Amino acid sequence: MSSNLTCEEGTAEWYQNQTNYVFVAVYSVVCITGITLNFMAIVVFFCYTKSRSHTIVYMTNLAIADLLLVCTLPLRIYYHLGFQGLSQKICELAGLVLLANMYGSIFLLTCVSLDRCLAVCFPMSSRVREGRKKAPLVCLGIWMLTTGASLPMYLTNKKEENHTKCFRSFPAYATNINAIASSLTVGFGMPLIIMVICSWGLVRAVRNSTAVQTSGLIDSCKIQRMVSINLAIFLCCFLPYHAMLVVIYSYRHDTERIPCSVMSAYYYTLMVTCLNAILDPLAYYFTTETFRKNVEIDAVRRMLPMNNMSSDGNTRSKALAST
Repeated sequence: MSSNLTCEEGTAEWYQNQTNYVFVAVYSVVCITGITLNFMAIVVFFCYTKSRSHTIVYMTNLAIADLLLVCTLPLRIYYHLGFQGLSQKICELAGLVLLANMYGSIFLLTCVSLDRCLAVCFPMSSRVREGRKKAPLVCLGIWMLTTGASLPMYLTNKKEENHTKCFRSFPAYATNINAIASSLTVGFGMPLIIMVICSWGLVRAVRNSTAVQTSGLIDSCKIQRMVSINLAIFLCCFLPYHAMLVVIYSYRHDTERIPCSVMSAYYYTLMVTCLNAILDPLAYYFTTETFRKNVEIDAVRRMLPMNNMSSDGNTRSKALAST
């Protein structure tokens, strides 16, 4: 179908017949793998960890957010298989849960990065230590913020949709200046800037640390690689989706003329954001020294291989050793 046709001009059949198997395959893999990995992480954090470090608090909430996100995917799989019967309310509620937990994951990933950076760059600062102890309150604030910010979008979309489109619903909030501004700045732009600065600070601290250079206990290249991978995952998962919001917003004065190719790209980028739910456990949980050291040996043997480094400690060398 030509790209200059709008998605309102009989493209429902095109959307389902041409793309459903891709969505079914990807969402199925993300759903099964995401539920397994994040559930394993939650069990370990709650049942096997010996201590409750600040990073563990953020990671526990991140695992819960990712688990809630993937729990909405069976509805999308059902829809993309071509089955009918899902009410618009159920579809909108599933979309709300996915949206809230997507931004919850973004904020929590930012907190993990910031917490690691503070632990390594300011290991002796009492003010930093006191601030890091407020991790539970920060997580509570993130849950309240993401839920509270998503509800108006859900209620607005609910008023505007009078017929069932389910997951083909036009993202009405993408043409609202306030919604798009908050999504791009608070929801993505600011977290990205913080993650870049924290990644730079962490790498710089590792390179300039005498303990790292002389002790031989820390693999600085491995830490730098971990930081780079974490930042790359963040960009690959969330940048395409927010770029598409900007593209869709450019059609705000004539939403009926949005090309089908643009809407198709939007749905694909939304699918890509869900990949974060299976990449988080691999990049943050099962590859961290903190995770390994705080888990009973028998529990570790029953889990996946874990062989990287994390960042908790009271001194710079100890912080680097656990980063």
